[in-house]
Amino acid sequence: MGSAQNRAKHLERLRLLSVFAMLGALMFISDILMEFLPNVHIVGVLTVVYTIVYRAKALIPIYIYVFLNGLFSGFGIWWLAYLYVWAILWGAAMLVPTRLSRRVRLILYTVICTSHGLLFGVLYAPVQMIINSDLNYIISWIAVGFVTADIYHAIGNCIFGILLIIPLSELLLRFERRTSLI
Repeated sequence: MGSAQNRAKHLERLRLLSVFAMLGALMFISDILMEFLPNVHIVGVLTVVYTIVYRAKALIPIYIYVFLNGLFSGFGIWWLAYLYVWAILWGAAMLVPTRLSRRVRLILYTVICTSHGLLFGVLYAPVQMIINSDLNYIISWIAVGFVTADIYHAIGNCIFGILLIIPLSELLLRFERRTSLI
């Protein structure tokens, strides 16, 4: 009987790794497909959705996405920020209590997602300081990004957050309940 339980646990781990690989690839492909929109994508929303469903294990598909970004776009200095900016969003989503009402969770998750988009340039600034240590450049880089790119990023995250966070997380939770082997 112990052997059957071990086999079931190994199969469940394999299933989860397969699911995580697909979810990380989905993040990456969605990012590429939405490149025609400046700084608008669903990566932040997917990060929150994966966190709602998988909690700490959500870091696996998130870092698969990060790795795919580096693999396909080059592991340049720009990529270093990806090692922590998505973990910050994941961490903020982890702080939302799971027992709140659907409406309150939607509001909190959308505010977190929107704030992450708005602050993306500021969160990215430490890498910019590695690239260019001139403080005036860093301040102007943040200001220009905040006026243009980060505003678009925040608006996109807000709209997609309102539309997708709860429905996608509920869909993924249903999928997990139906396919879990344990």
